Amino acid sequence: MVTGLRCVVCGEEIEISRACSWICSQATESDPFHVLEFVDDSALPSIPIDDDEPNPFVRYRERMGWWAFARSNGMSDADAVALARSVAGQFGVTPFELHDGVSESLGRPVWAKNETVGVSGSHKSRHLVGIMLHLIVAETLGLLPQRAPLAISSCGNAALAAAEVAASQSWPLEVFVPTWMDDAFGSGLDAHGATVNRCERADGVSGDPAMLAFRDAVASGSVPFSVQGPANAWCLDGGRTIGWEIRDQLRKAGVSPQAIYVQVGGGALATSLALGLGDDIPLVVVQAEGCAPLDRALQLAADVDAPECHWSEIMTTWEAPASLADGILDDETYDWISISRALRRSSGRSVVAPELNIVRAHEIVNTFGPPTSATGSAGVAGAITEVEMGVLDDRPIVVLLSGAAR
Repeated sequence: MVTGLRCVVCGEEIEISRACSWICSQATESDPFHVLEFVDDSALPSIPIDDDEPNPFVRYRERMGWWAFARSNGMSDADAVALARSVAGQFGVTPFELHDGVSESLGRPVWAKNETVGVSGSHKSRHLVGIMLHLIVAETLGLLPQRAPLAISSCGNAALAAAEVAASQSWPLEVFVPTWMDDAFGSGLDAHGATVNRCERADGVSGDPAMLAFRDAVASGSVPFSVQGPANAWCLDGGRTIGWEIRDQLRKAGVSPQAIYVQVGGGALATSLALGLGDDIPLVVVQAEGCAPLDRALQLAADVDAPECHWSEIMTTWEAPASLADGILDDETYDWISISRALRRSSGRSVVAPELNIVRAHEIVNTFGPPTSATGSAGVAGAITEVEMGVLDDRPIVVLLSGAAR
């Protein structure tokens, strides 16, 4: 059971009963480089996993922070389950299948976790409904005096997921997006009643302009409805359900993969996946050659003691990000510290995919289905790259497809 959160940078501990514990209290404008992770007491579960329960937020609730927060503040398990069905009732365990087309193309069995059929067409909604569950529990128990507006910085899938989750609870949302965001996403945001702010890059100002505007909104009182762990650690709570599902699905299929490939932009997906999946399957994080701040940072961190204490020197802004996989063009990988820890635990690695392989992966996946964005198929590009490098043997691998084609 989750007992609290701990900052991996300064060691601050936060009891799970505290409401709205989004970030480390030691984080300041001049020193924002703090990262919270959930702490578990490793006690044996008392609620059996019901394999027939389709809702992951009910099935795995005893492992989750939102449930521990509810229980620690006096909510019964029955009431917590009812709340989860109300707030996250549209969620279900997503398919995990042998992908014949990708397997044939890569010359080895490739198992695919298909998040394109999930809520809003990507994994992003899992992160955000975890935050929403915490908010609704706090509101229900009288721990939230008023509804502050939600705020998110995103270039597409996360914004759409935020709009859908926020609209389901009639909670106001402000979305900060780059000027080049696809109009198809803009229409979806408008349909859900979100307030959209397009943010232009200013001369002489480094960093993502949408992220800078998001931080200003949070400083003014908005809730960080974010899919970046350092901005709101609670986004990792719901994201872990992907890892738990894959672990159970692998066991059921009798598959022991040699690696699991995950595309990385801001990094919350890889972080959450690793926390749920465990350490016995090597995690391979994939970025495009046109935007690979994580790979660069990992190389720098390899020669530094306590790299988490040297964030500003190690994780630097990537200039002029560019790739067909535009959903992973974050010019910083915000969750790099947690990813670095996960790679060490799982004996994982980082791979940078040439743009040719980003394009090829997109073509292969969409030839056989499901219809997936170039962002959503970028993990396959990492696998293609390692096949070409001769890194892999003939054992199965796992990829995540997340981000439906629009």
